[in-house]
Amino acid sequence: MNKIAQSVCLWFAPQRIRDEGDTPDYRFSLANERTFLAWIRTALALIGGGFAVDQFLPELAWGVRAGLALGLLAAGVLCALRAVNHWVRCERAMRRGEDLPVSRFPTLLGIVVAVVAVAMVVVVLFGWEGR
Repeated sequence: MNKIAQSVCLWFAPQRIRDEGDTPDYRFSLANERTFLAWIRTALALIGGGFAVDQFLPELAWGVRAGLALGLLAAGVLCALRAVNHWVRCERAMRRGEDLPVSRFPTLLGIVVAVVAVAMVVVVLFGWEGR
């Protein structure tokens, strides 16, 4: 089984993580869980923002509204999936005594949110009608 498939399997059977290495200090596992929950809150906020753009800005040109909403929704979905993956990877690394995994995802998420925010600034400055 390849590494990706193995990691995804652990999403649904986290008890199997205990088969690897030694139990880390519980404070580290709890900190990992709090980080996971922060990512989930971020995902929920992005998804909520996507729905808000779609539902509360009906005067906005459809293409602009749909693009902004879909950008936020996609970022929320990716953020939620990445939260689970990052939690599993960190838990495994702690049990194995390895360095915690690095990720480019925060950079990617930040860029997506910044692009959507800039698009919203343009919409606010130039009006809702997309003139």
